[in-house]
Amino acid sequence: MSTTAVVLALVGAFMVGFSAASVFLGAKWVVEPLAAYGVPRTWWTWLGVAKAAGAAGLVAGVFVPAIGIAAALGITLYFAGAVLTVLRAKSYAHVAFPVIYAAPAVATLALAMGG
Repeated sequence: MSTTAVVLALVGAFMVGFSAASVFLGAKWVVEPLAAYGVPRTWWTWLGVAKAAGAAGLVAGVFVPAIGIAAALGITLYFAGAVLTVLRAKSYAHVAFPVIYAAPAVATLALAMGG
């Protein structure tokens, strides 16, 4: 794994882990939009768990590349769903946020698949 891929994976893990912690801690700037988008409250913990697992998988992927690839793919799909949720809610100004959180995982996945 290249140095660039390792750095991207760790940056992505930090970002997604931060996002998971924000859900778990009920950060107002995260949970208020979730409610506004119509995401059921009963899903929030599971969404946080999915993000935390993805973050852990990116870190593990530094040592076991197949786990990192799976995690990067999962995070990419997760945030693709987040983009669709934001678009469905017509909160167009918020589309950039899931894209920003997905970017390191997408780049890690691209590097892993290309090299």
